[in-house]
Amino acid sequence: MTADTDTVLRLHRHDEVAVLTLCNTARLNPLGIGLQQQLRARLAELAADTGVRALVLTGEGKGFCVGADLQSMGGVPADDGRTLGAHTADTMHALSNRLILDLQALPMPVVCAVNGAAAGAGAGLALAGDFTLMARSAYFFLPFLPRLGIVPDLGTTWFIERRLGRARAMGLALLGERLSAQQALDWGLVWGCADDAVLQDEALALARRLARLPAHAAMEARRALDAAATGSLADQLHYEAERQRELIDGAAFAEGVRAFVQKREPVFPPRSAG
Repeated sequence: MTADTDTVLRLHRHDEVAVLTLCNTARLNPLGIGLQQQLRARLAELAADTGVRALVLTGEGKGFCVGADLQSMGGVPADDGRTLGAHTADTMHALSNRLILDLQALPMPVVCAVNGAAAGAGAGLALAGDFTLMARSAYFFLPFLPRLGIVPDLGTTWFIERRLGRARAMGLALLGERLSAQQALDWGLVWGCADDAVLQDEALALARRLARLPAHAAMEARRALDAAATGSLADQLHYEAERQRELIDGAAFAEGVRAFVQKREPVFPPRSAG
C-alpha cells in the first residue's frame, strides 16, 4: 500500500485499487474550491495511471461531504463585477460540474463509500460513482429548497429522479427530511449499506472485485445504461448489436471464452496507455 497526502484530500494505493479520502474532518468535508481542485487533479492522475483498475471515494470522520462551503460564499471581490449568483454559477460551470463529469468519465469503476452525512452537493458527489455503499449511520440530506431556496445541484436532481422516480425525488427535494442508509437501499438509490466498522473494508473488497473486470467494462456499462434511459427498445436493441460487433472481436471476449472452456476465472489485461 502506498499513500500520499494533500491538505484536505488523501490518496492511498492498495495495489490496483486507489482510495481517495476527504479528510477535512473538523468541518465534515465541505466542497470548497481547494478540495474540488485537488479532487480534479487527482482524478486526472488516476485516469492516466493504467495501473489503477478501480477507485474508492470516501470521507473521514462523521461526514462524507456536507456540500458547498457556505462560509466561503459570503461575497465576491469588489472589482469582480458579478453578483454572488453569477459568480457561483460560473464556478460551477468551470469546476464543480466538471468534477462530477470527471468521475463519470473515469476509465475504471468507482465506488463511493459514504461514511457519514452526504448533505447538499455532497449527495451529488456520493451518487456520482458507479456504486454507492453507505455506512448504516450515514444519511442523505437535501436542504437546498426548504432551507436555502435554491435547487439541488452537482447532478443531484438527475441522479435521484432517474433512480427513484418523480414522486420520491420531489419529496426529497422539497421536504428536507433525512434519508437514512437503509431507506436509500430499500428505495434503490444506493447499492448497499454496511455496518460502520466494516464500511471501508467492504468498499475495498467491492473495488478489488471490480478491478478484475475487463478494462473497458465500467465505461461500456455506463454508456449502455445511459442509452437505455433515453431511447426506445428498438434503439437499444440496435445499440447492443452494434457494440457486440466491436466487442466480440476484442481481447476480453477471447479471454472470457478461453476461461469458460478451461473452467477457470478469466484474467483480463490492465488498461492500456492512451
